[in-house]
Amino acid sequence: MTEQQLELENKEIALRYKQMLNDTYRHLTDDDKVLIRKAFDLALDAHKDQRRKTGEPYIYHPIAVAKIVADEIGLGATSIAAALMHDVVEDTDYTLEDIEGLFGKKIAKIIDGLTKISVLNNQELSIQSENFRKLLLTLSEDVRVIIIKIADRLHNMRTLGAMPESKQRKIASETIYIYAPLAHRMGLYNIKTELEDLSLKFTEPDRYFEIAKKLKDSEEERKQYIHEFKNMISAKLDEEGLRYQIKGRPKSIHSINKKMNSQGVPFEEVFDKFAIRIIYNSDRKNEKFLAWKIYSLVTDVFNPNPARLRDWITHPKSTGYESLHTTVMGPEGKWIEVQIRSTRMDEIAEKGIAAHYKYKENYEVEDSKVDQWITQVREILENQDLQNTSEFIDNFKLNLYAKEIYVFTPQGDILSLPKDASSLDFAYAIHTNVGDTCLGAKVNGKLRPLSYKLKSGDQVEIITSSNQKPKQDWLDFVITSRAKSKIKSALNAEIRERAEEGKEILERKLRHLRTKLTEKMLNDMVIFFKENSSQSLFLHVKEGIISNTDLKRFVDRNTGVTGFINRFRKNATKSPLKKKEETQGNVDLIVFGSDHKRLDYTLANCCNPIPGDKVFGFTTVSRGIKVHKMACPNAVELRANYSYRVLEANWVDSSTMDFKTTLIVQGIDRMGLVKDITDVLSNNLHINIKGLKFSSDDGIFKGEIDVVVSTKSHLDVVIEKVNKVEGVNKVKRQD
Repeated sequence: MTEQQLELENKEIALRYKQMLNDTYRHLTDDDKVLIRKAFDLALDAHKDQRRKTGEPYIYHPIAVAKIVADEIGLGATSIAAALMHDVVEDTDYTLEDIEGLFGKKIAKIIDGLTKISVLNNQELSIQSENFRKLLLTLSEDVRVIIIKIADRLHNMRTLGAMPESKQRKIASETIYIYAPLAHRMGLYNIKTELEDLSLKFTEPDRYFEIAKKLKDSEEERKQYIHEFKNMISAKLDEEGLRYQIKGRPKSIHSINKKMNSQGVPFEEVFDKFAIRIIYNSDRKNEKFLAWKIYSLVTDVFNPNPARLRDWITHPKSTGYESLHTTVMGPEGKWIEVQIRSTRMDEIAEKGIAAHYKYKENYEVEDSKVDQWITQVREILENQDLQNTSEFIDNFKLNLYAKEIYVFTPQGDILSLPKDASSLDFAYAIHTNVGDTCLGAKVNGKLRPLSYKLKSGDQVEIITSSNQKPKQDWLDFVITSRAKSKIKSALNAEIRERAEEGKEILERKLRHLRTKLTEKMLNDMVIFFKENSSQSLFLHVKEGIISNTDLKRFVDRNTGVTGFINRFRKNATKSPLKKKEETQGNVDLIVFGSDHKRLDYTLANCCNPIPGDKVFGFTTVSRGIKVHKMACPNAVELRANYSYRVLEANWVDSSTMDFKTTLIVQGIDRMGLVKDITDVLSNNLHINIKGLKFSSDDGIFKGEIDVVVSTKSHLDVVIEKVNKVEGVNKVKRQD
C-alpha cells in the first residue's frame, strides 16, 4: 500500500470516528470523552494489521458497532468503549488482563462476555442452542453484553454481501433464529426489523427483492395517502392545542412476506402494508389521558374496528413497549393501523431497553417488566437440567415472540403471561412450589383443569395439595419456559434418584454373576441392550425390563460385545448400497458440494422440492441426505442449529424426469367448472392427473389436484393456465 493510500485510509478512519460521536458528543462528560478516545486508540493499534473480507481496514467494523450502540440504541460511554474493543481480546495479542489494567473491571467483564460468545459462534460443531444458552447467561453478568452483541450482528448483516453464499445463508439463518428474537425482547424494534429483513435478503433473495421493488413502486401512492390522512385529522388535533407529529411507516419486508405466506396471497392482496403513527408531547402525568383523547379525535373522523384495539399503555408489553393501537377505515375505504404514543413511549419503542433505563432513572419508576423478564431468564438458566437440551432454544424463543394476556390473582394483582398459557403456567409464575403441588384452578370462580387455557381478564385461584407431584404429561400443555424448566427439573431429579437405585441393583446382580461393573462393561451393556444412555440402562434394570436372564446372557458371551459389534460392522461394509430405485430421487439429478459430487439422497416430505427449486442437502442422523427447498419452513432452523450438516446442492439435467405435486385451487363454484379445469390440464397441456378432490361450500369451491410435471417452469405454466379458467381466483402449489 502506498503512503498516499495509507494517508487516505487514516483520514477515513478519523472521519468515521468523528461521525460515530456526532449525535452523542454533547451528552458526554469530559471523562467519558477521554475513556472513548482511549478505547479507540487501543482498538486502532490492536487491529492495525487486520482487514475485513471487503478489503477495508478492520477498525471500520468496531467503529460501526460503536455507532450503532451510541446512535441507534443510545447507550453511554462504557458501552461505546466496550463496543470499540469488542474484538480486541479475541483477535489480537491484547489480553483480558491488559483491558482490566487499562479500563477497570466493569469494561473487562463486558469484553470477556463478548469474547466468550464470539468463541462459541466460531465452533462449527457446537450445538446452537448451547451457544444461545451461554449468550443468555451473560444477562446475569451485564445486559450490555447482549445489546453490544446485537449491534455487532447488525453490522455484520449489513456487510454480509462480502461473504461466500453458503456463509451468508448460515449467518442469516442464525440471525433470524436467535438475534432478531433477542432484539425484539430487548425492545429494539427497529433493529429487530432490519435483522429480519436482511435475513430474508440472504435466505430468500428473489422474494426479498420482489417485495422491495413493489414497495418502492408504490411509495408515491403511499405518501399521498398519508398526506390525505394528515389533512383529515390535523385540524381536530390543532383545535385541542396538541403538539404532535404524524408519520407514515411501511411494514417491513419480512412481515409482508410472512403475511403473504400465512394468508396465501400475493403482495397486492396484503392490505395493511403500512401504519400511521401519531406522536404527541406530554408530561408523564397526562400521557394516558392525552393518548385516549387523540384516540377519540381520530375515531370521530374515521370509523374504528373495535376488534383491533390494542391498549399497551394501561398494560405495557413485557418488553417495556407502550402504545395505543387502533385500526380505522381510512380514506378510499382502506383499513389503516394508527399507533398513538408520547415522545417518551416512542423513544422506548425505538431504542428499547436503553431508553427504559434512562427514563427509569429520571422518574424513579418501579422495576419494569424488562427487569422482571431478565430475572426470569436468570432463573431458567440456573436449571442445570436444561443446559444441553436441543429444545431449549425453541422453548425460549416461544417466550421471546409470544403475544401476551393479562390475568388477575385473587388479590387483584395483574400477571402477564404468553397467549394460550394454562392454569399450570399461572401456578408456576406465582411460585415453583405452587406449580409443583398444583391440582387445579378456579377461574372466575369456576373449577378448571390444569390444562385450561387462560384469557385476558381471567381471575385465577390455584388449588394445591402436598401429595401432588409434577407429571410427565404436564409438559404437553404448559408453554412458558419457567413452567417447562421447573417440571423437567422435578422429573429429572426423580429419574436420577431411580437411576441411582437401578445402578446399585445392577452392581449387586453382577456380583452374583461374579462380574464387576467397569466403565468399559457399562459402555458394552448400553450397546448390547440398545439403550440410549447408562441412565436408561439403570432405569430398565430397576423396572425389571432388563431381567436376570438378560444379564446372564450378556455375561456369558465370552467373545464380548465388542467382537459382536466388530463382526456386525464388517458384515455391514459388505452390504450392497441401496439401489437407485429405492431412493426418492435419482443421483444424477442433484449434485452436492462445490465439486459436484453425486450422492444418494431423498427429497424432504416437508417441502417436496421439484427440479428448478433452489435446494440444499441436509445430512440426517439415520436417513442419509435429505434435500430441502431453500424456502422450506424448516430451512432456517436446520441452518441455524446444524450448519455443519448442510450441503450445497444443485439440480442437473432433470429434463427427462417427471415429479408429482399437488395444486390447491379455489374460487366461485359453477356448473362444469371441474370439467373445464381437467380439460385444460389433460387436453391442452397434456398433464397426467394422478388425483382429484373437490368440495363446495355456499358457492365457494376448493380443490386439490395431484399432477405430474417435469420442472418448476413447467409447473408455473400449469398454474398460469388453470388460473385463467372462469371462476378460479387462486391457484398455488401445496408445500
